[in-house]
Amino acid sequence: MTRRTAPRAVLLAAGELLAWWAVLALLWLVLISTVDTLERIVGANCAAVGAVLARAGRRAVGWR
Repeated sequence: MTRRTAPRAVLLAAGELLAWWAVLALLWLVLISTVDTLERIVGANCAAVGAVLARAGRRAVGWR
């Protein structure tokens, strides 16, 4: 990675994390029975952890 491509790589990584988070948070909201503040907080945190793990897993599979 060069100085020129580093900002692009960071933006792509952040975009991928955000996409994973959005999908997982939406899935959480669809699957729960009640939607209150605590459920939203727990869902957002679980989706964040899942997004980081999904990105790490995808990088591990594609690592060369």
